[in-house]
Amino acid sequence: MDSQDMEKYEEDLSLKAFIVLSRALQSIKKRVEEDIKCLGLNPTEFAVLELIYSKGDQPIQKIGEKVLIASSSITYVVDKLEKKKLLERKPCPKDRRITHAVITEAGIELINEVFPKHKAALKEIFGGLDIKEKEGLIVQLKKLGFHAQSM
Repeated sequence: MDSQDMEKYEEDLSLKAFIVLSRALQSIKKRVEEDIKCLGLNPTEFAVLELIYSKGDQPIQKIGEKVLIASSSITYVVDKLEKKKLLERKPCPKDRRITHAVITEAGIELINEVFPKHKAALKEIFGGLDIKEKEGLIVQLKKLGFHAQSM
């Protein structure tokens, strides 16, 4: 294969990798979203609740970038979780311009109940790969993501 053929082959392979990755992600997201809906939350509510459960109180303004949702949607999601009594808003003691989302006792109880089920569902969803393949996939996806960010 000459260098021009190799260049074309690499371009075609990159396109195929993108398509395969996109389709796999779509399938995985669909299954994860179905699982989360069975737990009584939508995926965004679950992501916000899990973030605060795992990382502690969060400034509402910063939640969007951490769970990859539009900042305009955060207030709506926090409102819904607050109505369900899973989160509450608390002003930051150091800066009154900042409001934190804080998980309630009911929120902690819900996550303690549903998170083990969610992890088991993820294990099943990723059951097509063995442990070594999962480890390798994580390394490769991180490498790909860091490269794409650095461009």
